[in-house]
Amino acid sequence: MQLHELQRKHKNKGKKRVGRGGKKGTYSGKGNKGQKSRAGRKMVPIIRELIKRYPKLKGYRSFAIADYSVVVNLETLEKTSKDGETINPENLIKKGIISTMKGRPPKVKILGNGKLTKKLVVENCKVSKTAKEAIEKSGGSIK
Repeated sequence: MQLHELQRKHKNKGKKRVGRGGKKGTYSGKGNKGQKSRAGRKMVPIIRELIKRYPKLKGYRSFAIADYSVVVNLETLEKTSKDGETINPENLIKKGIISTMKGRPPKVKILGNGKLTKKLVVENCKVSKTAKEAIEKSGGSIK
């Protein structure tokens, strides 16, 4: 016997093909029976139903809610208003301090930057804590 005449005693064992039906196949992680375990299953994607429910709209849409609010500081009120005057969004628009947004007066918040010496009556405006203290200290009121 020479080297080129050597032969194996046993043949190579074939690789087991898994999850393909027949007697040798196992479940290949799909469990037993049912639609999910079948090959070529026709499962409907859940997201497709959600996409179908949305209305067909052309173009890019931003779904962020627009914030129609304006900030006014005490120093601007000190410069532009007279003693005993009422401050509300309509009066601020007339003076030109703020402008309308989509044809309506915006929501106004008064902040406490600057000093206030005049008595002012504030209506229909949100007021910060420091601005509230300054307005009441100068003799004004908030309604």
